[in-house]
Amino acid sequence: MTPAPRGAGDRIRVVTLIDVVARIGGAEVLAAELIARLDPERFDRTLVVYRRLEPGSRQRASQDAVIEELRAAGVHVLQLEGGSRWDLRSWRPFLALLRGRRIDIVHSHLFGPNLWASIWTRVARVPAFVAHEHTWSYEGRRARKILDRWAIATAADAFLAVSEHDAAQMREREHIPARTIRVLPNGIADADPGAVPDLRAELGLAASTPLVGSVGLLRPQKDFPTLIRAHATVLERVPDAHLLIAGDGEEGPALQALIAELSLADRVTLTGYRPEGSALAAAFDVVANSSTFEGSSLAIIEAMGLGRPIVATAVGGSADLLGHGDAGVLVAPSDPAALGTAIADLLTDPQRAQALGARARDRQQAEYAIDVQVRRLEELYREVLGLSGAPRSA
Repeated sequence: MTPAPRGAGDRIRVVTLIDVVARIGGAEVLAAELIARLDPERFDRTLVVYRRLEPGSRQRASQDAVIEELRAAGVHVLQLEGGSRWDLRSWRPFLALLRGRRIDIVHSHLFGPNLWASIWTRVARVPAFVAHEHTWSYEGRRARKILDRWAIATAADAFLAVSEHDAAQMREREHIPARTIRVLPNGIADADPGAVPDLRAELGLAASTPLVGSVGLLRPQKDFPTLIRAHATVLERVPDAHLLIAGDGEEGPALQALIAELSLADRVTLTGYRPEGSALAAAFDVVANSSTFEGSSLAIIEAMGLGRPIVATAVGGSADLLGHGDAGVLVAPSDPAALGTAIADLLTDPQRAQALGARARDRQQAEYAIDVQVRRLEELYREVLGLSGAPRSA
């Protein structure tokens, strides 16, 4: 797309498009953080959300809270209303926004918004389009690969991956041209240490109880069955250890059944959704991530920022985050024995655990702070509008 002429002092008009901004996943949290933290002196910021959420639902309440925060930060917010996601009439206000305010860049997050943005930016002749993929397994789903390559990538001035691993997947499995791909890892703001609850007291545990924890949606990607089975291995060496999993999702009942089957009801707790989210990790002696695939896990980055020792499966971008083992322990996915052994090793070696946590904290501050990523994104916006140096390939 050809950039429109701009005055030297003009603010760059950016629209972020996503289906929801409820705090239900890393992509939604990151999209809101990025648009809120763009320099308001240089960027005119608008967020557009298009999925209808049920009034009174927890997701709706969460989204309403995020939107209120964004508006307080000076971000314009447009909520589209329609009978379904395929109701084309509901997109009329979006098209009017793109044309009426002469938007410079549309930045979409996740596959659905990326696909819609690839259509409407062409229709409205928006000067630049940035598509942002946060991760997926790249297995099966042939139609998804076709649309990523032939609809989204052909329209995008930049197609963002959250890790070098995902960038390689995009090149090698989807055959997206390398010149289109950029890597923008996830980042987080500094945690509020005052928000940490006393989880041991809440669970009726002694203050000295070793506590292993994981925070995430209860869905297949996170492979919490492997973590629960791993805890049985942990208990062989650390009999009083307790495992806490915070989050909700469709796998909750099956996980409760597995806990009962393994007779771990007094050693494993599923808390459901916790509003403190990332702050919970500050209370864990070891943070565990058992995912079968990841892009750039916010849960891992948040634990790094809190200086916690981490055991994670060596999948996707997790190895990059943890310095390939320098700032955390990496194990093979879907291997309860290996995961349990690594966790028990750290619980029984607090000096090593502390050293890993300190290195994780230093690495997060240098590479995965939200303001570091925002500055990189601001420069990318200037690049795709032809306001800085030549494009770089991944």
